[in-house]
Amino acid sequence: MKELVNGGKWLDQDGNLIHAHGGHILFYNDYYYWYGEDRRNHYYVSCYRSKDLFTWEFRNHILTTDSPTSGMRIRTKLKLKREDGGKVNLERPKVLFNEKTKQFVLWVHFENGENYKEAACAIATSNTPDGDFTYHGHFNPLGYMSRDCTLYQDDDGTAYFISAARDNADLHIYRLQDDYLNIEKLVAQLWQGEYREAPAVIKDENVYYMCNSFCTGWAPNQGKFGFAKKMGGPWSVLQDFGDETTYLSQPAFILKTQDGQLFYFGDRWDAKDYFNSSYVVLPLEISNQRMAINYYEKAVLTDSGKIKFTNE
Repeated sequence: MKELVNGGKWLDQDGNLIHAHGGHILFYNDYYYWYGEDRRNHYYVSCYRSKDLFTWEFRNHILTTDSPTSGMRIRTKLKLKREDGGKVNLERPKVLFNEKTKQFVLWVHFENGENYKEAACAIATSNTPDGDFTYHGHFNPLGYMSRDCTLYQDDDGTAYFISAARDNADLHIYRLQDDYLNIEKLVAQLWQGEYREAPAVIKDENVYYMCNSFCTGWAPNQGKFGFAKKMGGPWSVLQDFGDETTYLSQPAFILKTQDGQLFYFGDRWDAKDYFNSSYVVLPLEISNQRMAINYYEKAVLTDSGKIKFTNE
């Protein structure tokens, strides 16, 4: 029987600590691919894969300071190192597969590594889910600031980029162009002045739900969610989910498994030692336009292949 202990050390199949914070899971060709921040050495984003969500195989450091770069039709800055040779910041990487172009497209929050004044997004692409991604640079979408972010792919293949804008005061929803490599339109500006970050989106019975966090630095806070019948809104007033600290976590992403289960994945940050930060996975329930998570100590993969949550 395999298990994932919330707040514990999650290891890959070789016994190494998994480095995939602020990340995202993409299902492709019978595997779940987990992408996330890896701040060690010269790495930026690492990729793992699994068939059961419990046994994770490390695949590649898909973005590093030495990744290939290539300009694109957007005017961007191709900057993967600072002038002094130090690292920039690439945070909350999200990856979608574009069926039309057969490319894996990554969007990420970019900062210059010295302060948080850049407030930009950046794009990278690959022809394989775990290959060496080519970095296409960073920019400000439609001229706006862009910080904590996520991607969402709708049933018809339409993709959306959601990010915190105006010094985190608002959340913006942008519809992407067909190849996912540029913004087509700003479709909604949400919860102005409420300072929300760490967005994560899921759709259930043709209703969109977005959970997010208040801006309290590394400290956890009360998670909230809103819902809408269209991505462009109108969106509901934010409501609480989880407890007053979202069970000591901040949203990373929501996963809908191949058998229809919904899981909330969050980061349990360690403000004193980033590398001691851990993960939380909890069952997510949606009913009557309500989103709820309840806390369990661990997730268990039973011998029959079922995932259950327990405090034992």
